[in-house]
Amino acid sequence: MDDSLNVFDEPLLPCGTDPITGFFRDGCCNTSDADLGSHTVCIKVSQGFLEYSRFQGNDLSTPMPDFGFPGLNPGDSWCLCAARWLQAYEQNMAPKVYLTRTHKRALEIVPLEKLKEFAVDIN
Repeated sequence: MDDSLNVFDEPLLPCGTDPITGFFRDGCCNTSDADLGSHTVCIKVSQGFLEYSRFQGNDLSTPMPDFGFPGLNPGDSWCLCAARWLQAYEQNMAPKVYLTRTHKRALEIVPLEKLKEFAVDIN
């Protein structure tokens, strides 16, 4: 696992535990070379994003008990793939972001300035 640092090079804060999120299902947007999707952006789930994601072929709202996935609801926190967040951004559908909970490796894909436009945890 890579250093658990956020986009500010500070200790990475947990993203969400209800439902449990993260590539490692540890509640944090931790990553490693095994995480090919770079599940590093901690988002605040919105209904609009759930609909967008379903339209893109990634249904995040339907429970999948076989995989221990309860389905997401508006207001949940979730570690999203950085490339998916950027795609949503480019189509004006990006969800809000918790920067202190977003892993610094997200910056390899998404510029910090774009994430800051959607930050819910900075002034």
